[in-house]
Amino acid sequence: MAKLILSMDGLVLKEIALTKERMSIGRRPSNDIQIDNLAISGEHAAVVTILNDSFLEDLNSTNGTLVNGQPVNKHFLKNGDVIELGKYKLKYVVEQAPQLDAGDFAKAVAGQKPATPAAVKTALASPLPGPAAAVPPTYAALVCGAIQILNGANAGRQLELTKTLTTLGKPGVQVAVIARRPHGYFITHVEGAQCPVVNGQTIDTQARALADHDVIEIAGIKMEFFLKP
Repeated sequence: MAKLILSMDGLVLKEIALTKERMSIGRRPSNDIQIDNLAISGEHAAVVTILNDSFLEDLNSTNGTLVNGQPVNKHFLKNGDVIELGKYKLKYVVEQAPQLDAGDFAKAVAGQKPATPAAVKTALASPLPGPAAAVPPTYAALVCGAIQILNGANAGRQLELTKTLTTLGKPGVQVAVIARRPHGYFITHVEGAQCPVVNGQTIDTQARALADHDVIEIAGIKMEFFLKP
């Protein structure tokens, strides 16, 4: 799980787990992360987390937002990134538990030591006693999602969704992101009073899985989501 470590002048003030898809940062008490300082805007920035990824968005703050010393409007967060809001810093930390592969896990459960890298290399170089088991490819490896604009000046234009996160909409009006994951594509509301519409129904703030030929409407623009084998 990802978290933010809030500090000022090198003193850690608190740690905040990113348990919600959207967490706002600002001076007002209504924010998920309140920083009561005049250098911080009422609603200064927001962190949007979709599954294992998070990105930061500055909400047109007065004094701006820095990441690793550079001003940003939107920024895909990486482990160790430092967000700067005036004198305050928020370090983005992703905690990942160590993982064993299936063979090592079975040996660990049985009380055996995991195989050494040299042993694994030798085993891989040895001929298999029988036909190798086929490993099914992930959803993302089989298909690629795309959207086609249905109205407006760009009607007919297509965009392949090859990135992990694709941002759609108009900043300050309505913004959503489509996330590409091994098990499918998901759309999430990011900014704006109105949430996106999918197949005529307004979605909520939670990530929604997209199906082939879903029709999405964001900031007055209609687009069709489809899958390309």
